[in-house]
Amino acid sequence: MSFFSNFQSERCPCQITGNPLNGLCEKVCIQTKKVFDACIKQTQEDGIVLTLTDFNPANPTYPLTFVSAKSTTTKATVTNVEIDRLTDRPNFARVQVTLTVPLEVIYTDANGVEGVATSSTTLTGDVIMFVPEPSIIPYFVEAVVSIVAPEGVFNTDNNTFTVSCCVTVILKMVMEVELLVPSYGYAAIPPCQEYTQEVCAGFFELPLFPNG
Repeated sequence: MSFFSNFQSERCPCQITGNPLNGLCEKVCIQTKKVFDACIKQTQEDGIVLTLTDFNPANPTYPLTFVSAKSTTTKATVTNVEIDRLTDRPNFARVQVTLTVPLEVIYTDANGVEGVATSSTTLTGDVIMFVPEPSIIPYFVEAVVSIVAPEGVFNTDNNTFTVSCCVTVILKMVMEVELLVPSYGYAAIPPCQEYTQEVCAGFFELPLFPNG
């Protein structure tokens, strides 16, 4: 079983029914990331050039035919962060970042052999976000990304692909903090329910002898 599979305990995640104060037993200090602000941006980016490396299988026969490409992680590498606070909006700032995202590219070569290569692309962000006041513990920008390239063309002059990408970026202004939160105590962990096909279940349910 699991938290949400026929497990009855007051100390497990579930929807609150009745008085939410029932069972509260302490204030606890947890170390976590506090998200001060976040925003999402979804765009179509055309004309993205992908340089290919780490071919599998190695040494494909050119020219290549594009099949698809997608990001291999949901976490972008964030660099070149610039924070310019807005004088007319306290605690808000213009946030500029550069995001580097690794990609997996699927193709077929001139012999019809399907292969996989790696690449990466660089995106930029220029947004307005809530930024906490300066403190000993620093704030920083995180980026959650998803990139899918459904179409692209091969460039024979430099063996690259030019693709159109569907891009989703979530920018977060975060800080590592010690946060005081109300607690119901430690969770009760249920035993795991092993998966079985139960091939004999129907047979075992038969009566030993027929009725009548």
